[in-house]
Amino acid sequence: MESTFSSPAEAALLREAGAAGVLTPLADLDRVYELERVAGFVRDLECQRVALQFPDQLLGDAGAVAARLEETTGSKMFILGDTAYGSCCVDVLGAEQAGAQALVHFGPACLSPPARPLPVAFVLGQRSVHLELCAKAFEAQNPDPKAPVVLLSEPACAHALEALATLLRPRYLDLLVSSPALPLPVGSCSPEPEPLERFGRRFPLAPGRCLEEYGAFYVGGSEASTDLDLDPDLSRLLLGWAPGQPFFTCCPDTGQTQDEGVRAGRLRARRHYLVERARDARVVGLLAGTLGVARHREALSHLRNLAQAAGKRSYVLALGRPTPPKLANFPEMDVFVLLACPLGALAPQPSGGFFRPVLAPCELEAACNPAWPPSGLAPYLTHYADLLPGSPFHVPLPPPDSELWDTPDVSLITGELRPPPVWKPSNDPGCLALTLRPQLELAESSPAASFLSSRSWQGLQPRLGQTPVTGAVSGRRGIAIAYEDEGGS
Repeated sequence: MESTFSSPAEAALLREAGAAGVLTPLADLDRVYELERVAGFVRDLECQRVALQFPDQLLGDAGAVAARLEETTGSKMFILGDTAYGSCCVDVLGAEQAGAQALVHFGPACLSPPARPLPVAFVLGQRSVHLELCAKAFEAQNPDPKAPVVLLSEPACAHALEALATLLRPRYLDLLVSSPALPLPVGSCSPEPEPLERFGRRFPLAPGRCLEEYGAFYVGGSEASTDLDLDPDLSRLLLGWAPGQPFFTCCPDTGQTQDEGVRAGRLRARRHYLVERARDARVVGLLAGTLGVARHREALSHLRNLAQAAGKRSYVLALGRPTPPKLANFPEMDVFVLLACPLGALAPQPSGGFFRPVLAPCELEAACNPAWPPSGLAPYLTHYADLLPGSPFHVPLPPPDSELWDTPDVSLITGELRPPPVWKPSNDPGCLALTLRPQLELAESSPAASFLSSRSWQGLQPRLGQTPVTGAVSGRRGIAIAYEDEGGS
């Protein structure tokens, strides 16, 4: 019975943290992990303690890489193999616990600015790219040599984009090459004019040009990818790219291309559905999905103000990485909003795993702010920092007396008319929502408390002094489906 309905206790001790992946030959470590560049980074900073952060699939090489770097630099290396949230974010907290003076991040990265200043070096990897096949695929999908096109890639293929552009530039006149938005070295001067930074990449646009004029050619992924396991980096590009521009992906190994217009339409339709679910929701669960990305506290306060302005109750939940069993403990929530880095907010979710939808901050902004989306700006923002004051995409909430709050709205899911918010935003951040009772008593209005009161079982109640003292008696023995005092069926 134990193996049928639950796992034995020994299984938790024998469970592995994750697949370490294929080990890299020792002769290829210097090339794959760019150890010469990493050693120069450590020497320039004169660091004595350095943290090395690896994702699960690269942990098999962590020991060999750390030993090689310690031998080369003479500094002490600490391996960070487990992060509280996503492995794409810089684990500043883990580095501080180890007393590290710098951190080296290996593998895919969201390139989000850390919450605390710490010298960071990124090693994105160098995946092999068949340049000739990719060039032929580009020419087949872009017959017009004057059409503006941007070359994009997954982080591990970024090293080959300039070589690919060299093969294409003799024919194509308006070709733009993107590059990862890596942090500039300390003391270096930024180029003039500064390139546009979006989607974790830099775009050296010419004066007077905008990114919405360009189509996209993305090098990365594989032929076996489906909608369910779509890479979050590619999802970020498909959601934020101009809908009227073509978007093609190319496998770097075979040169096989695919038009992503249909998949992008499905992603946008999914986002529209999540916005509608957020508008129908009364109780919102805000999941703290990061503590190491800059401005996460400000973003959390912004989301709480959004929910309050729309007449919704919000609760902040710190659960680490969200999983279906964790979120199932909060059935009173109508939707969850994951406050994480751009890649963490769009990470693939198990089909049918979560009993409530998990949204990105942009969906809650579109659902609660009647002034959103602004005209001329991208309606699908993947980083919560783009929603905060100081960003060109920030849209402040309308004043309390604005007609936008009283605009009738009909739910596209239930078909019912949504009532306007029962109260307006308050200038006092510490003010709570109060409902006036007929007896002229003020009480806090909490849908979650109302939901709890309607449960058939509300938990154990102490009832101190109200229960008579009795002697202990033997209870039932066995498991719930077959107690010993019950006859066999």
